[in-house]
Amino acid sequence: MEPNRLAARCSDESYGAVDRHLGTVLQRNRTADIFGRELPEIWKGGTQMDRLEAMSVVIAVTETGSISAASRRLKSPVATVSRKVAGLESRLNAQLFQRTSRRMTLTNAGRAYIDACKRIIELVDDAEREVSGEYRNPRGELVATAPWGLGHTHLLPLAVEFLEAYPDILLRLMLTDRIVNTTEENIDIAIRVGVLPDSSMIATRIGSIRIVVCASPSYLTARGEPKQLIDLDKHDCITIDDHTVPTVWKFARRGRDDGTPVRSRLCVNTSEAAVLAAIDGAGLARVMSYKMDAAKRAGKLAIVLEEFEPEPLPVHIIYAPQKPVPLKLRAFLNWMTPRLKARLTLD
Repeated sequence: MEPNRLAARCSDESYGAVDRHLGTVLQRNRTADIFGRELPEIWKGGTQMDRLEAMSVVIAVTETGSISAASRRLKSPVATVSRKVAGLESRLNAQLFQRTSRRMTLTNAGRAYIDACKRIIELVDDAEREVSGEYRNPRGELVATAPWGLGHTHLLPLAVEFLEAYPDILLRLMLTDRIVNTTEENIDIAIRVGVLPDSSMIATRIGSIRIVVCASPSYLTARGEPKQLIDLDKHDCITIDDHTVPTVWKFARRGRDDGTPVRSRLCVNTSEAAVLAAIDGAGLARVMSYKMDAAKRAGKLAIVLEEFEPEPLPVHIIYAPQKPVPLKLRAFLNWMTPRLKARLTLD
């Protein structure tokens, strides 16, 4: 949890309730920490809010690997983060991190201390949710991220409907084609296109996306419809990014990938621009299917060379495991998953 979020969320009354709940649980779970003291002893010394902030800072440094990355995650100055880490190490009379020019890694003492800190922060989170009613009613802020085009086309309109159904939930959408680090940037839910790397995240497949070649009916009438990959030599193609580099479109043929050079008459820097140019008859464009679906339904674009399409890309909704799952997250998953599946079902 970020220190500034913690401070903002805890009024005197609610923090007192959190503190009483935490104290009860800590006394019940008398787990020893690295220094031979019981877990409640970690909680002593300084104000409890100061201790929570220091714990949150060292957890952020551990998870991001550096002071500067932790400062970005916490939205706090580098000097402040560094001072809190140094102050904590001084008070504990123990070195928590091994420092190199590139990365900070935990010492043996630091690893055990961080484990204790995480347990305390999890208890505080749980207590706050209980006090705020988050386990009784779906409420609070959710942060979700998705690719820019997929988010605008599918997630955003559904998000508006979701907020109408759940008036006590606040939703922040981060729509970007950058691969967002969900831990570092405090993202609750992410939609990912493509094969997922191995991770501890929970993933649910919600659909697939085709990579299609399309053109306007007027262009196909004038130039003819390509039936084989070799026919692309006779067509104007709309490519993306760099017209100075030989362009190759990848297809699937006889069970293997086949790279086919194409002649780029027009190069643009976004697939949305490529779709618009194809609608205007500039040539063939190769894009993700959801970006041209609306134009296809309107009769403005037609798909060609379907038999040579590569395997569709999987689409997943992912989130970090939590026990128990907050009701706001469960509500989002239960409401959004079937609706996204319906939108991303291949024709």
